[in-house]
Amino acid sequence: MKKSLGTVAVAAAIALSLSACGGSGSSAESAKGELSYWLWDANQLPAYQQCADDFTKANPDIKVKITQRGWDDYWSTLTNGFVGGTAPDVFTNHLGRYGELAENKQLLPIDDAVEKDNVDLAAYNDGLADLWVGQDGKRYGLPKDWDTIGLFYNKAMLTSAGVTDEQMKNLTWNAQDGGTYEKVIAHLTVDKNGKRGDEAGFDKNNVDVYGLGLNGGGDSSGQTEWSYLTNTTGWSHTDKNPWGTHYNYDDSKFQESMDWFAGLAAKGYMPKLETTVGAAMADTFAAGKSAINAHGSWMVGQYTGYKGIEVGIAPTPTGPEGKRASMFNGLADSIWAGTKKKDAAIKWVEYLASAPCQDVVASKAVVFPALKASSDKAAEAFKAKGVDVTAFTEHIKNETTFLYPITDNTAKVKGIMEPAMDAVVSGKKPASSLTEANNQVNDLFK
Repeated sequence: MKKSLGTVAVAAAIALSLSACGGSGSSAESAKGELSYWLWDANQLPAYQQCADDFTKANPDIKVKITQRGWDDYWSTLTNGFVGGTAPDVFTNHLGRYGELAENKQLLPIDDAVEKDNVDLAAYNDGLADLWVGQDGKRYGLPKDWDTIGLFYNKAMLTSAGVTDEQMKNLTWNAQDGGTYEKVIAHLTVDKNGKRGDEAGFDKNNVDVYGLGLNGGGDSSGQTEWSYLTNTTGWSHTDKNPWGTHYNYDDSKFQESMDWFAGLAAKGYMPKLETTVGAAMADTFAAGKSAINAHGSWMVGQYTGYKGIEVGIAPTPTGPEGKRASMFNGLADSIWAGTKKKDAAIKWVEYLASAPCQDVVASKAVVFPALKASSDKAAEAFKAKGVDVTAFTEHIKNETTFLYPITDNTAKVKGIMEPAMDAVVSGKKPASSLTEANNQVNDLFK
């Protein structure tokens, strides 16, 4: 932890020094050459390679070299790049990261270019463009896509269990008895002797198929793990969003929800946390080891691409207040403050955020682009592939989303909450232990 905090400080200093020595200044040389561009999602690489090829055809003096890295490697390598002065000119940015990056002067503000080039911010889905304006009022990215959460399920397993698609579309949940959501999860769980989780004689210590897959403890956000449940209770991560200064992991509503969630593993309906280390949840689903996986819309292509598995997608359960909930996350492309190709980088970022590129992304039916028109085209592309994505789009239509928590100190918050949440989800500590972790988190903002 101390090492990572030191890294942030050093990175900030380097970014500032590079900026000061003219790295981000405008010049003829900054408008041409080879740009480095990083992203983490391998599923999106073909679409963005086509965007890069099309961009270079229109701008022969600028070439784009794309590097794709897995999530964890992506951020650690990016941080090292800030330290060593080798960060990419342009990179895919995340709402959970950009606050600190902006605070540490590692991002290039693009307000002047957006105004000069008449970028239509109203063309993006509502709220996405505003997310990338920092506390200082400066813009640090243009939207590229958005995502929500849904329930992927194995249709054959549900048919065998007598659970219908209609039942999946109308699940309910509460922290006391789990509602119909827990009933379905229990019924879909099968031990190695063929006993279901809701039948007498079920052996919770020898489970063959879990009713619900587990992606991890959820660290500070619980984006795909538990936030789609906890945030139906009236609870929210922070006092305000974006730029809250007080976290609420000590709230009784949240802790009751987490006790229920951890209880699924204790009952044998969900894998134990320690068994998921190094195993991708989608892969265990493909192996027939889970019947339902709560996951993000960016995973549609992967889940529906598994051979021999017919996949359904249901909306998240309706909570105790009568509404569904889904975290709403939107990525953007940002420019490193130390780039020596500022003008070329700006031109590339604006192209990534434009219809010519986002329509290409839409046509691949992998994610939902940020532009409203391109997002609609993506929905049609999914439909053409026989994939019903209304479980994700209805969150936008029905306004049942909440923002990924955007605050300062995000790396430090995660550093505190990740082990704390793991302890709860693994059953080693009760959810009441999160009060102490919450106090540590809020001390960061004093």
